[in-house]
Amino acid sequence: MPSPKPVRLGVNVLASGRHDAAWKTFSDPASLPTDIDAFLHIARVAEKGKIDALFLADGPGGLVDEALHRPWRALDPVTLLAALSQATNHIGLVATTSTIFGHPYVVARQIASLDHISKGRAAWNVITSQTPVALAAYGLPHGFDQEERYRRATEFVEIVTGLWDSLPREAVVADRDRHVFVDEARVRPIAVEGRHFSARGALSAPVGPQGRPVIFQAGQSEDSKAFGARYADALFTGQRLIGPAKKFYADVKALARSHGRDPDQLLVMPGLFPIVGSTEDEALRRKADLDAGLDIDFLRGELARHFALDPDDLPLDAPLPYDRIEAAEPRVPIASRWPRKQILAEAVEHGWTVRQAALSNIVGGHRMIVGPPEVIAADILHWFDTGAADGFNLNIDVQTSGLEDIVDSVLPLLRKAGRFRDDYTGQTLRHHLGLDPYTDPRDAEPLRRTGTGR
Repeated sequence: MPSPKPVRLGVNVLASGRHDAAWKTFSDPASLPTDIDAFLHIARVAEKGKIDALFLADGPGGLVDEALHRPWRALDPVTLLAALSQATNHIGLVATTSTIFGHPYVVARQIASLDHISKGRAAWNVITSQTPVALAAYGLPHGFDQEERYRRATEFVEIVTGLWDSLPREAVVADRDRHVFVDEARVRPIAVEGRHFSARGALSAPVGPQGRPVIFQAGQSEDSKAFGARYADALFTGQRLIGPAKKFYADVKALARSHGRDPDQLLVMPGLFPIVGSTEDEALRRKADLDAGLDIDFLRGELARHFALDPDDLPLDAPLPYDRIEAAEPRVPIASRWPRKQILAEAVEHGWTVRQAALSNIVGGHRMIVGPPEVIAADILHWFDTGAADGFNLNIDVQTSGLEDIVDSVLPLLRKAGRFRDDYTGQTLRHHLGLDPYTDPRDAEPLRRTGTGR
């Protein structure tokens, strides 16, 4: 019988950790957003655990409200990952950029450069975020509607991937006798004229060690699922309950199949926020101690925003007012509709009060599980074995103590079950994730495109 598939695991990197009060446990928290030594330590601990990848989310633009309450993401993700690549040897490096801002040539060159610098460990996480603060920072008076956002994203990705393929390694001949360094006949320049983006020519970086960097895509809307099933190698999504997670998983696998893709070559990796203790009581105490440092009034305000209510409508120790929440649904902002749905579903299942809902990671948004290593490992395998996930992107409560708990106590249990690697067996991120090596399906003739939609 074939060996069971291994679980894929990434780490969502924040210098302090994902818990919104984690920064208060540090002696010098003001330095955290730009402390390269802190990021290097996280990377080394994650690689010691043989984890697949480091994942750097990003919010383009200036400071947002969250930065008033916790350390923010200050450093450019590609630049930071390039630095981390030189302190690690195997772990993958996932950089987030939005298709709403900038130009695809810049992103294509950045990620291709990272892939060469890291010797085949780079990935691009595609997002379509367009927050007001990001729009303001880029000087855009308004955003795009849903249809136009994904039309723009399609053009962006097709230019990036076309550029990644445009300078095959065999085109760099370095022929001394003919005085030719690049054989022009083997170059595959693109010629794209889109509604939002245009690009002509070839990338200056040749095809990298992976053939093509891995593409992640973040989101969970219907448009996001369709887009990811067409272009992504892995989906980073937010699923808090196993029932909807199974449906999401089945949907995207079916969509991948409809595009002629092998559904096993599209990984689904929801976010997971484990808080680990040696016993359940110890894990609960760890969470309670961290929660004591939270600004509960801010969190109640965030909950009210998701529900389109006033904070005064949500007494902290009362049950959630489902009748008021339902009545306010037409006023819910678009950006809050998915979090609202997830929070309500989980609240109903667990019978939460307002306080419990507010403390359930509503800012980070991902499913939280609190318990000993055996509970965390069993939960991961249950979701994996019942068709809800191919792995998880781990959100660590406090860095690096929470990550060390995962590495030292949870991963050994997954290894004992034969579901996680003992060591890296390859160099590239594609290999870590079990993705097939990428080869350009076209022949050696130059590429001539006049639009998108290949």
